[in-house]
Amino acid sequence: MVNVTVLDDYQRVAREFGPWRRLPDEVDLRVITRHLTADEVVEAADDADALFVMREQTPLSAALLNRLPRLGLIVTKGMWNRAIDVDAATRLGITVTGTTSSSAATAELTWALILNVARRVSEGDRGMRGGEWSPVLGRELEGRTLGVVGLGAVGGRVARIGGAFGMDVVAWSQRMTADRAADAGARAVSKEELFRHADIVTLHVQLSSRTRGLVGAAELASMRETAYLINTARGGLVDETALIDALRAGRLAGAGLDVYSREPLPADHPFRALGNAVLTPHLGYLTEEGYRRHFEEGVENLAQWLRGQPVRVIGTPSGVVARRPSPQARSL
Repeated sequence: MVNVTVLDDYQRVAREFGPWRRLPDEVDLRVITRHLTADEVVEAADDADALFVMREQTPLSAALLNRLPRLGLIVTKGMWNRAIDVDAATRLGITVTGTTSSSAATAELTWALILNVARRVSEGDRGMRGGEWSPVLGRELEGRTLGVVGLGAVGGRVARIGGAFGMDVVAWSQRMTADRAADAGARAVSKEELFRHADIVTLHVQLSSRTRGLVGAAELASMRETAYLINTARGGLVDETALIDALRAGRLAGAGLDVYSREPLPADHPFRALGNAVLTPHLGYLTEEGYRRHFEEGVENLAQWLRGQPVRVIGTPSGVVARRPSPQARSL
């Protein structure tokens, strides 16, 4: 048998969206619909030949991978996953593959959060459900300044939509150029100017040693009291303690957050008690279209690996067969 384990299928879509019938009858599929600790992963997947994971949900460290002796293939959503020790996997002969993704989903969620905080949609909804009729006072976006940190695939989309709303769009990143900003309909400015003048600051850079804690106490203190911070990128970009302090003290009008340093967000986390924070549970990539693409391509990755011809390989040259061969190769 070829044992395949899917982790973190919170939405229970793996069986529906994955074309598993295209695989040999010998494939045994197991789907885990809750988050597991490292020890629970070992218990659930100790005999797994292939592992399907969501991006940055379950950390696959070198120590954990060493405890999965049969594992030969990892399929992750997206073409990078910082929760996987790809170097360790490569050393162990485990093939790591990814699936393609669209920048549209996260860009659209970013605008859902921007519109929510600006027009106080969640606050109005809570009042209505509580039997009240007390319309809340929102703010128009036209003529205001949108500060976009990072103009990659997602940030560029967000910036262009900001222009359609009639906003003055400014942008900054550590490698920003005037031409790159202009291509997205934005003006390149310094980091200090962006945080000081933007009415809405939205983050769209990858998390790395250079960007961890990019938004700290100093940046938050420089923002207007009427400004909002939006983060649909990675929780580690923000000093969360400093953000909580700023929101509690009213030094910031509010925040729209989809990502957190610790996920799932603990039930007693201070963010949950803040009335001026709109929170979503890492929905940026969660769309029906995205999941269908992930599981269709993931099943293709698995089928090609079983044939000894892995595709969409991360961390090792395309076409290189890992030291841990597929079950078919092991049976020869």
